[in-house]
Amino acid sequence: MAAVRALPALAAALLLAAAGQASKYSREANEGLAAADGKRREAGEFRVVRLNQIWEKAQRLHLSAVKLAELHSDLKIQEKDELSWKKLKAEGLDEDGEKEAKLRRNLNVIMTKYGMNGKKDSQLVDTNYIKDGTESDTLDDPRLEKLWSKAKTSGKFSDEELDKLWREFTHHKEKIREYNILLETVSRTEDIHKNVINPSEENLVKEEILHNKHRELKEKLRSINQGFERLRKVSHQGYDTTSGMIQQEFEEPRVIDLWDMAKSANFTEKELESFREELKHFEAKIEKHHHYQKQLEISHQKLKHVEETGDKDHLNRNKEKYAMLQEKTKELGYKVKKHLQDLSSRISQGLQHNEL
Repeated sequence: MAAVRALPALAAALLLAAAGQASKYSREANEGLAAADGKRREAGEFRVVRLNQIWEKAQRLHLSAVKLAELHSDLKIQEKDELSWKKLKAEGLDEDGEKEAKLRRNLNVIMTKYGMNGKKDSQLVDTNYIKDGTESDTLDDPRLEKLWSKAKTSGKFSDEELDKLWREFTHHKEKIREYNILLETVSRTEDIHKNVINPSEENLVKEEILHNKHRELKEKLRSINQGFERLRKVSHQGYDTTSGMIQQEFEEPRVIDLWDMAKSANFTEKELESFREELKHFEAKIEKHHHYQKQLEISHQKLKHVEETGDKDHLNRNKEKYAMLQEKTKELGYKVKKHLQDLSSRISQGLQHNEL
């Protein structure tokens, strides 16, 4: 009987011990994850030192959650390109230094885009596609400001359509900024080239580089002119297709640009139709990215609110959700930018073929 009575006590003791072990293992697992995360942070987010320095600087600037995720995607693309270039350089395949110059140019665009180029007049582009603080942003171009003001007060646009139109305006602003950076680079290269007294084979190579840069400038300027004309029409006429107004093949500004350029490239009807289908998939990918950007911004605001309440359990749950959304937004952002890079390269080759 004594042995029978002892069984419940023994079972309880075993349960307590098991619970203690589970707690211990859970604690050790969490500590292990924390240590691994700490090592990752210590090792750096990127494999290129200067990109880590930019990332750390951005975090000190307290950029919004969405802008940080966007910057992370841009730096990932830059990292990939820089590592590819290092491999080419080691094989002696960038003797003229053109690829290295393009990398510097791209990095300059990123620094300017996120206000980290050290210039006081540098402004952040509204890359989160959420109508938040839109009124305080400027378009840095009187013509764009005038068109935007006219569109806002016309009564022809719903709130959703104004959001869409603002995305088009800010995208156009970024295109102008990239064009100006490239123009400045070309001007500096030309000045150096003019000061060379004795022509040589090396200088002939540099002339070819200048020719390629001028062609790139021409493509960008054509895209800017097409984009402005479209913004002018939409601002005056609206999006309503039932009244004979602007009819859209696509809605996302980057996809609209690609489609306009593709129609000017040397594609057959079959290739153009295939490209159109690919752009539809690309636009769906961008929309998914937009969705996660919005969810990330909402999660960030909620996390700040919960931090003020001091509820630890609630805070931990929100931190987990925020971290998940942050990683997903970064991942999708990288995929979108990589896909955009590939599509742009294909169109550029088609446009170059037209000139031959």
